[in-house]
Amino acid sequence: MKIVYCIHGTFNSGGMEKVVVGKANYLAEKGYEVFIVTTEQKGRKPFFGIDRRIECHDLDINYENENNTSFVRKLVSFKYKQRIHKRRLEEFLRRVKPDIVVSTFGNEVNFLYDIKDGSKKILEIHFSRFFRFQLDRKGIWKLVDRYRSEVDRKKVEKYDRFVVLTHEDKGYWEGVKNIEVIPNFITLQDKCADMDSKRAIAVGRFSYQKGYERMIMAWKKVSGVHPEWTLDIFGNGEEKEKMRTLVDSLGLKGKVMLNDATGNIGKEYEASSVFILSSRYEGLPMVLLEAMSYGLAIVTYDCKCGPKDIIEDNRNGVLVEEGNVEKLADAIIEVMDDDAKRKMLAENAKEDSRKYSTDCIMKQWMNLFDNIVKE
Repeated sequence: MKIVYCIHGTFNSGGMEKVVVGKANYLAEKGYEVFIVTTEQKGRKPFFGIDRRIECHDLDINYENENNTSFVRKLVSFKYKQRIHKRRLEEFLRRVKPDIVVSTFGNEVNFLYDIKDGSKKILEIHFSRFFRFQLDRKGIWKLVDRYRSEVDRKKVEKYDRFVVLTHEDKGYWEGVKNIEVIPNFITLQDKCADMDSKRAIAVGRFSYQKGYERMIMAWKKVSGVHPEWTLDIFGNGEEKEKMRTLVDSLGLKGKVMLNDATGNIGKEYEASSVFILSSRYEGLPMVLLEAMSYGLAIVTYDCKCGPKDIIEDNRNGVLVEEGNVEKLADAIIEVMDDDAKRKMLAENAKEDSRKYSTDCIMKQWMNLFDNIVKE
């Protein structure tokens, strides 16, 4: 069976990139013929290792070139690039003749369903239903996001299958009949976090979505109660310098460390005991699942979507009202104060992570592929 994945690029260290490459590698190992088609690669190397049997093809569209331009210019450029994108992707698909094409809700979502190359079309989303609103853009872009969110629902129904990550998110797509829930997978770990470590960890891109300023502000209170603890955040992104300035202004230098993304994050999980997620929105946060697999005590905002599906409050983690900095700080302090609770949360998290094993989740994907090609 031939599978094509469409994604903006493979050069970022984000959760979506890691998941797509992981699925592609797994399928290639199982004998599938797999292709990854990108639009923004620009010759950059993949952040995560890609199996040599997988063919990677960049369409050289580069929507991101217009990121900092005016609304009008961006709109004109987008429409022009959409035509090029559709033509080049259609040419590629007619050459490859895949059985299934998977869109990761990139810019091809607008037309992929309309390409008549004989393949089945699957759309998967790595965020939640209302992710456009949670970008909190202003002015005309706020209106654009509201309009696009309404259009999203009409688009997803045009695909053979629409796959979301959580049952919570499925509920937000009320009335969509082609919807299925398949969560992300993780590689189960034999190693465990150091529960005696006085270090908390956070992992992810420095962006508005991740809400790191809330975590850092919460750490101001945490550090006042537990000055012996430190917070290490790993990632790259457009808000990193802004967060560095915030750390300095709160007098947290040496208490909060902003580190670059690393290809060996497992080593960092092992050296920590608490994992914190302060996101405004997610799909199903890979880093949360990874932290569970290493047996860390989880403290997370109850954001849309993801945490509610996998965290049972005060059993395998702590759920905190999204956006409440004071409660986030209090929850972190409580986990630090209570060694027995911290270890209990960690043990239960590690056990529950088994439900998200690679084999378990990929079996669901392969069953979906088998069923859809028979229709």
